[in-house]
Amino acid sequence: MSTTKKLAGVALAAALGVTTLSACGGSDAKDKSAGASDAPKSKTVTLVSHDSFNVTDTVLKEFEQQSGYTVKVLKSGDAGAALNQEILTKGSPRGDVFFGVDNTLLSRALDNGIFTPYEAKGLAGVKPEFVLDKEHRVTPIDSGDICVNYDKAYFADKKIAPPQTLDDLIKPEYKNLLVTENAATSSPGLGFLLASVGKYGEDGWKDYWSKLKANGVEVVDGWEQAYNERFSASAGGKKAKGDRPLVVSYASSPPVEVLYGEPQPAEAPTGVATGTCFRQTEFAGLLKGAKNEEGGKALLDFLISKKFQEDMPLQMFVNPVTKDATLPELFTKHGVVIEKPETVAPDAIAKNRDQWVKAWSTLVVK
Repeated sequence: MSTTKKLAGVALAAALGVTTLSACGGSDAKDKSAGASDAPKSKTVTLVSHDSFNVTDTVLKEFEQQSGYTVKVLKSGDAGAALNQEILTKGSPRGDVFFGVDNTLLSRALDNGIFTPYEAKGLAGVKPEFVLDKEHRVTPIDSGDICVNYDKAYFADKKIAPPQTLDDLIKPEYKNLLVTENAATSSPGLGFLLASVGKYGEDGWKDYWSKLKANGVEVVDGWEQAYNERFSASAGGKKAKGDRPLVVSYASSPPVEVLYGEPQPAEAPTGVATGTCFRQTEFAGLLKGAKNEEGGKALLDFLISKKFQEDMPLQMFVNPVTKDATLPELFTKHGVVIEKPETVAPDAIAKNRDQWVKAWSTLVVK
């Protein structure tokens, strides 16, 4: 968010399982004249994804009717678990396309050679900063930012300005206020660790976390516990009587609080510390050994189409990557645009991820 994602919609993802969505109309017209191949072609294309993949039924049906393919979605846990299963079944994949590998896990997927290169139709319309693989083994699908969220009411009541930067979080006025996820077990937790690496570099991130620990940061296993139990401003956190007014979540979390508020509030109860963010990008790729390669290519084309890109924000709470996609009003009114998120190059993540997480665990958890 991965997962992946994936962003605040993780809490709203459908239950683990297989979803089949069938086209209402018939297949597109085929040339039945002499010389045309009579070999049967599969009309089912299977998308393997993490649990947070979602799309409006009518949008998917339109693709199915136009292409003649029936889409089957195989949800496989969180992004890391889903990717590991595809690595284990390399060459004999469970589906045709894999969706949900993000920039923190991209090198693992590419190094294991699980994808067949394909330059999707419409790729020229994707913003160039998201095209991280020049060989087109993966196609960018969405982006999102892992950021510290804050409880607006808490800081207003205390007459304290909410933090805005990573540096702010180690100041005395924010002592014992932040809860984050374990970088070894959680995608947003890892993203927050990488934000500190991006900001302070190899020589400075450990010192930063030493100061953050001294300032009372709380570490829990995952996003669900951090956001829906410990964070004081989320709907779940209020019910659980959470007492931490700062949490590592997503830039898209405030619009979600509005959308699912009962009653729906005029303003989001949470804000985003825009100087604490790490940019995630999610990709999809044609699986090597796919049984329906042509269907897989068509599905990848669809995933970067304007129709899907504009449907995606309110289904998975992530941002489109194409230039022509328009965000829904919920995002523009209650969300924030992160102008300068922290980033770390995928090759640097690949080289150092495990040792960074191990060092972080020793320093912060043990």
